[in-house]
Amino acid sequence: MRIAIGSDHRGYHLKGHLVRLLQQDGHDVVDEGTHGPESCDYPDFASRVARKVSQQEADRGILVCGTGIGMSIAANKFAGVLAAPCYDELTAEISRRHNNLNVLCLSSDMTSERHVDQLVRTWLRTEFEGGRHARRMHKIEQIGGARDTPSSTASRDA
Repeated sequence: MRIAIGSDHRGYHLKGHLVRLLQQDGHDVVDEGTHGPESCDYPDFASRVARKVSQQEADRGILVCGTGIGMSIAANKFAGVLAAPCYDELTAEISRRHNNLNVLCLSSDMTSERHVDQLVRTWLRTEFEGGRHARRMHKIEQIGGARDTPSSTASRDA
C-alpha cells in the first residue's frame, strides 16, 4: 500500500517511528515532512498528505500532531478525503469498517510508540463494510454540496 505521512513538530518523532514501522511492514511510504523538530504549522503538512490522497497518488494518509484534531480539520478540506483522529484500536477499526476513513490522524501527546503500532496496523488491515454504512456515508457526502469521496463508489455498488 502507498501511504503518505506527515507531521508537525510535535509529531515529528512519532512520525519517524511510523515511517520505519510502515516500511518494515512492506508499505511504500511517502514522507511529506516535517523533517525536523523545529516549530512549524500543521496545515502545511496536512495539505500535502491530503492532496496526495485526494489525487489518488497515495492509497491512504497518516498525519501526526499534538492531538490529531487540527490535522483532521485541515485534511477534510480536500475532496475525497475522510480524516479523523483515532486514539485506540477500536476507534481505528470502526473508522475503517463504518466510515471508510482514508486519512488517520494521530495524537503524539496521547499515543506512545508501543501503542501506536497495533493501532496503525489495525487501521490498515480493516476493510470498509459498505452496506448500511455506505448509505450513511453517501448521506454525509450530500451535506453542504456533493463531493466525490471514496465511499461514493462503494455506495453505488452496495
